[in-house]
Amino acid sequence: MLKKAMALFSFCLLLIACRQAVDEPAAAPTPIPPPAPGTVRINADLSWGPISPYLLGSNYGPWIAVPVDMLPAAYESGAQAIRFPGGAWGDRNDLKPYHIDPFIEFCKQVGAMPVISVRLREGSPEQAADLVRYVNIEKQYGVKYWIVGNEPALYAAELQVAGKADDYDTVQHNAEWRAIALAMKAVDPTIQLLGPETHQFNHDINFNPKDSSGRDWMIEFLKANGDLVDVVTFHRYPFPRRNDDIVTVEDLRQHTLEWDKSVPYLRQLIAEHTGRDLPVALTEVNTHWNNAVGGVATPDSHYNALWVAEMYGRLMRQDVMMVNHWMLTSHGGYGGWGLIGRGELRPSYYVFQLYKQFGTELLYAESGVQWVSVYAARRDDGAVTVLLLNLADAAQDVKLQLTGTPIGSAQLWRLDPENNPDAAAPFSLGDTGTMTLPGQSISLLVLFP
Repeated sequence: MLKKAMALFSFCLLLIACRQAVDEPAAAPTPIPPPAPGTVRINADLSWGPISPYLLGSNYGPWIAVPVDMLPAAYESGAQAIRFPGGAWGDRNDLKPYHIDPFIEFCKQVGAMPVISVRLREGSPEQAADLVRYVNIEKQYGVKYWIVGNEPALYAAELQVAGKADDYDTVQHNAEWRAIALAMKAVDPTIQLLGPETHQFNHDINFNPKDSSGRDWMIEFLKANGDLVDVVTFHRYPFPRRNDDIVTVEDLRQHTLEWDKSVPYLRQLIAEHTGRDLPVALTEVNTHWNNAVGGVATPDSHYNALWVAEMYGRLMRQDVMMVNHWMLTSHGGYGGWGLIGRGELRPSYYVFQLYKQFGTELLYAESGVQWVSVYAARRDDGAVTVLLLNLADAAQDVKLQLTGTPIGSAQLWRLDPENNPDAAAPFSLGDTGTMTLPGQSISLLVLFP
């Protein structure tokens, strides 16, 4: 993984330095200078490690199905991992074989890895163990990743409002999670457990959910179950900050910077409280927690697609194992979250279409242009891809510096306010190496040797 590759690289530099200390005076390593202003730089000779095959995830559930006419679009969505049942449904209902069997078949049609969530709220260890037994022993579906419960801090708040419990705190949650997890592992020791599924986690410890005694849900989970959990998970919906907020394009643009702080903070907590190096997954994420539609920055908007694309790029660089966009489909009263509507494809659907062509090995790519991001990869067919995001409202000219890859031919796929990436166009940089990026656009270059 990326962070392990970078650690190995640093270790090699240390060995070289130690040898030089004995044989000759050590030479300071040469840092990579930042790109010049107005320039983006890609070096295909410098690998940043493999990209997780499960990065591009989504959510799906029995409470909202893809319309029949839109099933071909779902099968071609490019989703690599599907969490089921998404959201709170799985903590309020019992999963039955008639839910599981069609879901597994659906994942086969999509080409996605299934991820199943078992009930914690009013569930039991025996119930969870029976579900694992049915899925992996009786049916031999081989589901590897399992989630226990959903957003426990919100469950605690609901119980308090309903007057059904004086308190549901981190202590009770962690004990219940552990009992269920151990029962599941007893049935199939090969499964991987995901948790704690806490909501609205980010890098600000004062912002993160606390129980009634002020204990942090994420920190207390890591202390109690850090020896048992295999993948540490959280959810994030940054907007609206208040119920009456009108979210703007500028809000979304500024928020894209959060990911470079939140994931390192979580890795710091994992190391501090578990002493382990655990993968991280973001199993629910979108711009809005409410069902806003029709705005310039709501989940069904064009700019939301740019936010999603930038989120995936930044979390890919942070070596996040899986990111489950909320959600695969939504229609009727369920808001504009879904990639697929009742009869239409929303702009974020095309982000998946671009990333499904991206590649498996992350390459060095840096931008010297404000609000232009660049990500590069190598595909299994040898092509090098360059994904350019212009988050600014106006068009920008950028100079591309490409090294380490010969270019025999090139394709351009583009998503902008007027165009969807339905087909590729031939592309050439020309003599100047300069490329114009339309405002609020995503451009994917595929460079064939």
